[in-house]
Amino acid sequence: MPNAGFTRRDWLHQAGGGFGTLALNAWLQRETFAQSSRPELNGGLHHPAKVKRVIQLFMNGGASPMDLFDYKPELIRLHGQMLGPKEKPEGFTAPAGAVMKSPFEFQQHGETGRWVSSLFPHQAQVVDDLAFLMAMASKTNVHGPASYMQNTGFILPGFPCLGAWISYALGSLADNLPTFVVLPDPRGLPYNQKGNFSAGFLPARHQGTVVDAARQPPIPDLFADPQAYPFATGEADRATIELLQTINRQHARQRPDDTRLEARIAAGELAAKMQLSAPEAFDLTRETQETQAAYGLDQPETADYGRRCLLARRLIERGTRFVQVWSGPQGAANNWDNHGSIPRELPPIAKSVDQPIAALVRDLKARGLFSDTLLIWTTEFGRTPFAQGGDGRDHNRGTFVTWLAGAGIQAGATHGKSDDLGYETAEGKTMCYDLHATILHLLGIDHEKLTFRNAGIDRRLTDVHGHVIEEILA
Repeated sequence: MPNAGFTRRDWLHQAGGGFGTLALNAWLQRETFAQSSRPELNGGLHHPAKVKRVIQLFMNGGASPMDLFDYKPELIRLHGQMLGPKEKPEGFTAPAGAVMKSPFEFQQHGETGRWVSSLFPHQAQVVDDLAFLMAMASKTNVHGPASYMQNTGFILPGFPCLGAWISYALGSLADNLPTFVVLPDPRGLPYNQKGNFSAGFLPARHQGTVVDAARQPPIPDLFADPQAYPFATGEADRATIELLQTINRQHARQRPDDTRLEARIAAGELAAKMQLSAPEAFDLTRETQETQAAYGLDQPETADYGRRCLLARRLIERGTRFVQVWSGPQGAANNWDNHGSIPRELPPIAKSVDQPIAALVRDLKARGLFSDTLLIWTTEFGRTPFAQGGDGRDHNRGTFVTWLAGAGIQAGATHGKSDDLGYETAEGKTMCYDLHATILHLLGIDHEKLTFRNAGIDRRLTDVHGHVIEEILA
């Protein structure tokens, strides 16, 4: 009879037929490779890596660049003039209105003199640590395809996201926490739901592990309720494992190309290990009161996003390789999709993230984590310089802002610029392909060599595009 410590290795040893032998050999080869990797590569596949782990902050809905980081004096001069397209472009939800200046004041900050809106007073204090891509662009003005593109490199569903590719390429840094964790907004998932965190055609085990940091416990059913399940004794557990072993062997023999079984076995093993690691990792009360206050956990406006930023730091500190922290659910409210009113809708969502993000930058620096951690702030597209309705802004694929900070990044660097209205890129245009190529490069991966054969095609995260943005690298 198998015992409660029955592992995937035990299962594979006992699994009948060629599946068990092949799976065991492949797994042992991966373990051997991981143990024998040259330390100077720092986990890199193709060249020495500067980054071990990544935190991505995703502003869901299309954060308005000319109201946050992209100061445009021409919008003031041309305010009220009808200069927009005469016909409604694809993805616009209404015809373009008059040019609209930003309702928020801008000031220059830091030694770099970076222009930052009054909506981001805390991030304004750390701009010298950030490198800005001021001319990001997308292929679409529609949320779903644009969100897919920024996460997977394609505007259609079914492709692996950045986190899944990183998990597939580099594997785990720790065996007791997920490799790829997603911390969504507790008010709801973003556009495309879990499609943004999908492993696509990669093995299923590389998909994101979604954690609801607002609920207690954050990961449901990690521990059985002894009162709800009094029959779950040691003997019952052993019998259950034995039955699952038999069922899984049969399933595997019939479906050798289905990776979901491997993912389920791996998830079960990880869940057992997380019963020991997760309570400590997710317990934010272990942080000092000063740290909790710095992230804004003592304020209702910032407590949620601050909690998730702090949790992201704790997870990467303990071995999670990629953490994605989302701001805003899908839909018409409580996100960055400010069609109705920029003056009314943008300030509360901006306030909810500003202090936590600045605290995360400072915390990573103070703990020495900037030496091997990459921090990214991005969104799926920008907003129009033309008013929608009264004082809202419509979708705009033409230009938006992304910033990066941490390992391998030249602090204070700027690449690209938008045109005078902030409607299209003017210099140094970058796409998701270039951003992804740069992230992979910092992780020690050549984006052209990281491939997975699917339906007869050697697929890449960057498709047939992409170049490393050397201008922002240290």
